[in-house]
Amino acid sequence: MIRRLLTVCAAGLLGALAVGSPALAHGADAPDGTDYRTTVTTFAPALPGLTVRAVEAGARLELTNRTGRTVEVLGYAGEPYLEVRPDGVYENRNSPATYLNRTLDGDTEPPAGTDPTLPPSWQRIGTEPVARWHDRRTHWLEETPPEQVRADPDRTHRIRDWTVPLRDGVTPIELRGTLDWLPPPSPGPWWLVSLVGALALGTLGLLPAGTRTGRLGTATLAGGFVLAGAGAVAFAVARELDAGADGLGGVLQGLLAGQIWPLLTGLGALAAGAYALARRPAADFALALSGACLALFAGVANAAVFGRSVAPVPWPATSARLLVAAVIVIGVGGTLAGVLRLRAVERDTSGAAAADARPGGQPRAEAATGSNP
Repeated sequence: MIRRLLTVCAAGLLGALAVGSPALAHGADAPDGTDYRTTVTTFAPALPGLTVRAVEAGARLELTNRTGRTVEVLGYAGEPYLEVRPDGVYENRNSPATYLNRTLDGDTEPPAGTDPTLPPSWQRIGTEPVARWHDRRTHWLEETPPEQVRADPDRTHRIRDWTVPLRDGVTPIELRGTLDWLPPPSPGPWWLVSLVGALALGTLGLLPAGTRTGRLGTATLAGGFVLAGAGAVAFAVARELDAGADGLGGVLQGLLAGQIWPLLTGLGALAAGAYALARRPAADFALALSGACLALFAGVANAAVFGRSVAPVPWPATSARLLVAAVIVIGVGGTLAGVLRLRAVERDTSGAAAADARPGGQPRAEAATGSNP
C-alpha cells in the first residue's frame, strides 16, 4: 500500500517536472509571471484620496477612491466605463470596455447592441470604492513581442507611455504610466540547480535510521521542511498581496479562492517537519508524502518565475526564484530521502521475517553456534 502510494506520488512529481510549466494559476487569468512591466507614474492633476496602482504583475489596475465623490474611468471610445462611487463600483453595460476588459487577452466579444454612444446603463459590481480591471492601454496584447524587442531581446525597451482617462465630475484626469520589456532570465540554470540540490538532499535517506548520523539527517530534513512550508505559505500570501488583497480578511479570502493547494501543502510541510522533529513513528512516510505535494503544488506550480522577468509577488523577481527553487529542492529531496529510508526499512523487515521463518526462529549463524552447550 505504502509503496503504491509513493509510486503514484513520484510518478506525478516526475511528470510535472518533465512538463516544467506551472500547473496552477492564481486567479481566473492572472499571470504566473511576465516579461512586461506596467508602472503607474502620475496623475494629472493629482486628486487627494485617489490612488491607482498596478496589481497581479501588472495584469490589472487597481483604483481606490477615498475622495467621497464619484470618479469615472473612461473606455476606449471615451465613454463612461466604470464609476467608483463612495458606496461601491458600477460598470456601464453599454460600454464595449466592460466586456473587452473581462480577460487579460481582451478577447471577449461585446454583445449585440453594445454602443459607447448610448446613455450609460449602470450595474453595481462591488460594495467598496475599489475597482480592479484589465486595461488594454497598459498591456502588450500580441503574442509576438514588439519589433524593437525582436531586434534586440537582451535589452530593456520602453514599449510605450500610456494614458488612461478618468473624470472627477466634469474635470478630466489623466492617469499616466509606462510599459517596458524586461529581458527574461534563462530557466535552465534554475532547473539545474533545483534538481541537483534535490538529488544531493535526497542522499540523506541513505544514512542508517538508527544511528546518530541518521537521526541528524532526519532532523536536517525536518528543519528544511519547516522552512520550505513557511516559504510556500509566504509565497501564496505574497501573490494575494500583489493581486490587491486588502487586510487579513481579503488575504484569507484570496487564499481560499485561488491559492488553496499551495497553502495546504505549505501547512502540510510545516506539520510533517514538526512531526519528524518530534521523532514520531512513520516520520519518513510523512516527509516523503508531504515533500511530493510541496514540490508539485508550491514549487513546480510557481516555476514560471524561473523564465520570467516580473514575478507576481511584491518582491524582486530573483528573490521569488530563489524561494521557489528552495521549495523544489526540499520537496523533491525530502521525497527521495523518505523513499530511500522506507525501502531500507522494508528490506530490514523482510530480512528479519525471513530469519524468523527458519527452523527454531533463529538466524542460521546463531543456530549453528548456539545449538551445543
